[in-house]
Amino acid sequence: MDRGWNGGGGARNVLGGPLEPCSFKPITGFFRDGCCNTDENDFGSHTVCVVMSDDFLAFSRLRGNDLSTPRPEFDFPGLRAGDRWCLCAARWYEAYSAGQAPQVILVSTHEAALRHAPLDALKQHAWVG
Repeated sequence: MDRGWNGGGGARNVLGGPLEPCSFKPITGFFRDGCCNTDENDFGSHTVCVVMSDDFLAFSRLRGNDLSTPRPEFDFPGLRAGDRWCLCAARWYEAYSAGQAPQVILVSTHEAALRHAPLDALKQHAWVG
């Protein structure tokens, strides 16, 4: 299977349409293909395309996942508010439950995210940029 951007590669988003890219700068996705693609090896289900916020970055750091600090050894630039990123669906739902969820780009969020977060919750935080 070609996991690069190829018009969606057959993957579907939470709205039922073709999965659109999330971010190429910084490059995101479990496969670092710019999309929130997933497969059986993606135990974290990196399927929710979000727009980072300072509040969410602080929330994530307090939960033990520092997404702000660059980690060159993992080719990770560190994230800032406004960056788009494929987030673990369960972490997004945890943040949602705590009132700290970042906005979601629905057309770039893989349908597999619905295993961890209800569509209504995702829609409540839809990005309207």
